[in-house]
Amino acid sequence: MGKKGAAPGRKVFAVDIDGTITENGGGRIHLGALSALRRLEECGHAVIFVTGRSSVEGFILSVFGGTTNIAVGENGGCITDGPDSHTLIGDRAECEAAFDAIRQEIPDARQKPVFPRMTEVVLERTFEVDRAARVLERRGMSARLSDSQYAYHINSPGVDKGAGFRRVAEMLSVSRDDVIAIGDSATDVPLFREAGTSIALANASDGVKAEATITTTSGAGDGVLEALDSLAPGMLSVAGRRR
Repeated sequence: MGKKGAAPGRKVFAVDIDGTITENGGGRIHLGALSALRRLEECGHAVIFVTGRSSVEGFILSVFGGTTNIAVGENGGCITDGPDSHTLIGDRAECEAAFDAIRQEIPDARQKPVFPRMTEVVLERTFEVDRAARVLERRGMSARLSDSQYAYHINSPGVDKGAGFRRVAEMLSVSRDDVIAIGDSATDVPLFREAGTSIALANASDGVKAEATITTTSGAGDGVLEALDSLAPGMLSVAGRRR
């Protein structure tokens, strides 16, 4: 990834996808939220998708959605900033070994059909995630498990959304104070810690809300609109006049 300088006054919005800018469990994008994020981009701010999905999915959404063409995917394990430009942070082989160990003791454990992953293994939510974590601990395996509410993710140690986004912040030369993170699940908490302002949506758990600086009264895409209207009404109104 090439390094890019940050313009004075520029904000970087680090935005989760599922449960944040989607409006149903099937992953349908909330078009109003996406439009608002695009207007922020038109005003000179950056909008980076930080997701548990494939970074390629996040990158494609950025291309068609009109946001910054950088995506952090696989819960921080991979960064994509071009059709053939990927920065791998995690180690898929390590995650596959962890999955083999889990399914030896938990027959219900199975992989979830998803876009191909480069650094992680994604599982269906068919068992208790804490049970699998105990399997790995007992076997002395350092891979980590997380629950995005849509799937379980096996990632390399040290890999999470915060670590992945930190690489992007360095690339953009942006400080923590200029980052605004928006999310809804426990996997977004490490991202919140990389941001000067963090926003938990109403559909987040109480534990996630406790980690955020702001909590919305609306969930998912409507919550994103609520947050942006509160934080940046000037940005959105100016952008709207430019369209």
